[in-house]
Amino acid sequence: MPFVSWLPDPIPGPVRDADGQLGPPVPRGRRVALPGRGTMFVREVAGPPGAPTLMLLHGWMASGGLNWFQTFESLGREFRVLAPDLRGHARGLRAPQFRLEDCADDVAALCGALGADRVLAAGYSMGGPVAQLLCQRHPDLVAGLVLCATSDSFAFGPTERRAVKRVLAALAVGARVAERALEIPSGALHAAIRPRRPADFVQWATAELARHSVRMLAQAALALAMYQANEWMTDLNVPTAVVVTTRDRSVPPAVQLRMAESIRHSSVHFVDGGHAACVRARFAQPLLDACSTVASRAPV
Repeated sequence: MPFVSWLPDPIPGPVRDADGQLGPPVPRGRRVALPGRGTMFVREVAGPPGAPTLMLLHGWMASGGLNWFQTFESLGREFRVLAPDLRGHARGLRAPQFRLEDCADDVAALCGALGADRVLAAGYSMGGPVAQLLCQRHPDLVAGLVLCATSDSFAFGPTERRAVKRVLAALAVGARVAERALEIPSGALHAAIRPRRPADFVQWATAELARHSVRMLAQAALALAMYQANEWMTDLNVPTAVVVTTRDRSVPPAVQLRMAESIRHSSVHFVDGGHAACVRARFAQPLLDACSTVASRAPV
């Protein structure tokens, strides 16, 4: 199974839920109705009474559970933690097209539905642009940003952007045709994948990956390739921390540091790892340090 190769640390063991059932080391999730948008799946850790709300936004081809499973326990000691599945990913909203702006608006609607009127937004990889757009489009909602393994631009010149756009646009069309041709009723698909919540971590992770919309993943890749926020990111006036993955080949450390330097008064935190550093146990402490630093400076 390909997910096993992402786990250099020992594979996490199962945990027992409040109802006594064994399952993977993530909090159970629920679906939240968003008027006019559909339903959004979110995992939640209640945190201490009165704790600030931390919105965790996952990366491309991940999910709220897969991206953050190493961090729920430590973050939950200081924060109310919300980790949604973004549209097209795992149990996320399905729509005719994927736009990063729509993801940000989905998250804003989720905050309204859950009574979270001020949040710290932490985004990993693709979740970084979603967090940035959430702050830009809903400035009264975001009290601080934590940007991990990410950038404010993913294609670094007009020639590269045009080439990437052609390739990914063709991929998105092919994925749309294939998805329609192989369409299976979602209830039957989910029953075939996982009739019960698996206790085995790899089985659960594989089931999470199988839920993705291939069409929307292709559209998301295109949206990331076209994303450019470097012209307006400097105008975001909220406490910000940047978590740099020091051996990242997808978003090079120099690119992450350039973004950090462009943001006023940002703090920088380092984690030894590549672009999938979030699956390592040692990712939890730098992320907690970054979130705590932002929380101490944020008016939440």
